Amino acid sequence: MSMFDPNDPRRNAAWQAAQQWRARASQSPRGPLGGLKLILTWLLFGVLLIVGTVLGLFFLLLGWAMLPIVRYRMKKRLEQLRAEQAREAGNGYYARETRYRETRYGNGEHELLEGDYEVRDERRP
Repeated sequence: MSMFDPNDPRRNAAWQAAQQWRARASQSPRGPLGGLKLILTWLLFGVLLIVGTVLGLFFLLLGWAMLPIVRYRMKKRLEQLRAEQAREAGNGYYARETRYRETRYGNGEHELLEGDYEVRDERRP
């Protein structure tokens, strides 16, 4: 095979990548120190996985334990809102509007009547 042969496997990108991987693998440190680094790396990875799992389970159980407390507080808040709505409904619409106007405008200086207004021509009978 010549160097210019298009079917030469050495011109193939996959073959060249495999050769580069092979060269890198042969340069990796061999012996007890390289193996020790590999074992320590895997041990560290395993410990991190275990710690993450334990923390996840802890927070899951903590969330489950807090559910009744949160449910109780939301139930009390809902009862309070319903009591306020019932109190407002008992006063009626006009009492609420009067109270709103009094608190909003004070003594009535800036009172505004809402609605549709039409300007009439005074000359028309």
